[in-house]
Amino acid sequence: MKVIERLAAASRPLISYEIIPPVRGGTLGKLLSLIEDLVKYEPPFIDITSHAAEVSYDQSQGAIQRRVKRKRPGTLGVCALIQNKYHIDAVPHILCNGFTREETEDALIELKYLGIENVLAVRGDDHGYQKPLLNGRTANRYAIDLVNQIVDMNAGRYVESNLVDAEPSDFCVGISGYPEKHFESPNLESDVAWTKKKVDAGAHYIVSQMFFENRHFFEYLDACRGLGVDVPIIPGLKIVTSQAHVSSLPKTFHVDLPPALSDAVSAAEDNREVREIGVEWAFRQAEGLLNHGVPSIHFYILQSSAAIKQLMERLSI
Repeated sequence: MKVIERLAAASRPLISYEIIPPVRGGTLGKLLSLIEDLVKYEPPFIDITSHAAEVSYDQSQGAIQRRVKRKRPGTLGVCALIQNKYHIDAVPHILCNGFTREETEDALIELKYLGIENVLAVRGDDHGYQKPLLNGRTANRYAIDLVNQIVDMNAGRYVESNLVDAEPSDFCVGISGYPEKHFESPNLESDVAWTKKKVDAGAHYIVSQMFFENRHFFEYLDACRGLGVDVPIIPGLKIVTSQAHVSSLPKTFHVDLPPALSDAVSAAEDNREVREIGVEWAFRQAEGLLNHGVPSIHFYILQSSAAIKQLMERLSI
């Protein structure tokens, strides 16, 4: 079932989650436990992140070797598991960076065969690896290019244009939104204008980047609606669970942590206290969003369910 169909049919606010595949060479044991914890809360869908190849440099025997590898392959496999074992809609992330358009088309065809109807189209992080474009292959540079490719495939237009009787796909396309603006945008107005272009190109819904003050989301929502962006916009929240998040979250995701939150976390004596602080903060955020009438909240879980289990016990949904 498509994300937008689930939102339209819902009689109560929906809570969805985002997780990551195991590291290369890892096992599914921990991930299965996480998914089974989340299944208890009847999520309408679960997002699975995708990861392109990364460049690393190793020194051995006096020489520096450049290595290119994907640290977390397995997005398609995890999607198949969630969709067919747990009967929950899987939403794989489809990236521009690190993949050719031909590879993207192959992945979309596989998702179509698996019965997966939803994808999130994102540009992806730059990890220093530029995909070689050999033998006439091409790449999507921006998320809007990726949206166009998926919309084309939904209309039966494939990269290989000479296909005979190519069947159209039917993907529901999500995109990312940035309540504190994308770090490359000069201002929020410019960022929202680009979001509108992606919606006009065919995106069906928006999931916001994490934020820690609800006013950022409300201002972003007003800016989008003021510009005519009328698709569902789902707020994304992250529970702070370690003191390292005080520095890593702003650096990685280009978001601000309010002083009240960062100071409390920094002064905490142990990880248990940090998690209590993070859960309380996220609970107040979620309550404020739900009281404002948001149709859904998306939680960035990644690897551990401990904090979200505490939070879900307190949310009266």
